Amino acid sequence: MELGITIGYVRRLRGMSQEQLAERANISRTHLSVIEAPNMACAFSMEVFFNIADALEIRPGDLLNMEPPSSIKRE
Repeated sequence: MELGITIGYVRRLRGMSQEQLAERANISRTHLSVIEAPNMACAFSMEVFFNIADALEIRPGDLLNMEPPSSIKRE
């Protein structure tokens, strides 16, 4: 769940809409929306993860280790 929140946080930092990120990551906007949804666990492939990281121009390891501000986290 935290990873999805982090993806959404980085996407917003980059000034990207869900549509833009989804297109660049070669996934549907609906799939990205589910990945980013708080309080919802969504399984997705490593390929999708690497595509998202590439589209966000961030190293996959950095994306995994990033901690979004506590105001972004949702319990």
